[in-house]
Amino acid sequence: MPSLDGFVPGANLAALDAVRALGAGRAVYLWGGLGSGRSHLLRARAQGSGCHYLDARTPAQRLHALATDEDESLSLVAVDDVADLNAAAQAALFALFNRWRTAAGTPGAFALLTAGDRAPLTMPLREDLRTRLGWDLVYRLEHLSDEDRAQALRDRARQRGLQLSDEVLHWILTRCDRDMGRLTSLIDSLDQYSLARHRPITLPLLKDLLADAPALPRTP
Repeated sequence: MPSLDGFVPGANLAALDAVRALGAGRAVYLWGGLGSGRSHLLRARAQGSGCHYLDARTPAQRLHALATDEDESLSLVAVDDVADLNAAAQAALFALFNRWRTAAGTPGAFALLTAGDRAPLTMPLREDLRTRLGWDLVYRLEHLSDEDRAQALRDRARQRGLQLSDEVLHWILTRCDRDMGRLTSLIDSLDQYSLARHRPITLPLLKDLLADAPALPRTP
C-alpha cells in the first residue's frame, strides 16, 4: 500500500506537504505525466475511516452516491485520472464538488483530492467541471531527477533488505523507463527472482529476469 512517507518528493515537496495537510473543506488538484507520482499520492492519502479512492474505472454510480448520499460520512474523497471520466462520472464529480463547497465550514465538511495528466482548464471535460478542478489548490508534479530516482530505488531495495550495486542501479536507470511505479515493481520482482533461483542480485541476474518476464519495464 503506498504511503506518504514512501513518496520521494524531489521538486514536489510543496505538493506533498499540501496533500499531507489537506483537511476538511479544502481541495487539491494534482497534475502531471505518467509516472509523476499523482496516483501514489492519492492512494496514500485516501486511507482510513471515511476516505474513498476512485478513478476512471470506478462505476459512475459509486461517485454519484458519494455526491448525493448525505447520510454517508465522508472524510476525504480522492478521484484519479479525471481526464478519462465518462459523461456520467463527470456529472457525478461536478455534483461532488457542489456538495464539498456546500458542506465547507459545517460538521459535514470533507476534503477533496483530484488528479489528472494536465492543467484543469486544458482538460477534455465539461466546462463547469474544469473550472471546479481549479477552485482551490493546484500543483504540477515534476518527474524525479535521475539522482532522486536512484535514491528512491535504493530506499525500496533497503526496505526489502537488498543492496543494489552501482552497476545494477545504473543499468536500471539508463535502460528502463522512467515510471517510478513500474521501477518499484521491478525491484520487488528482482528480489523474488533472486530468492527463487538462489542467486545474488547481479547484472546478469537482472538481464535474465527481464528476458523471462517481458512485461517488466524496459526501453524499446
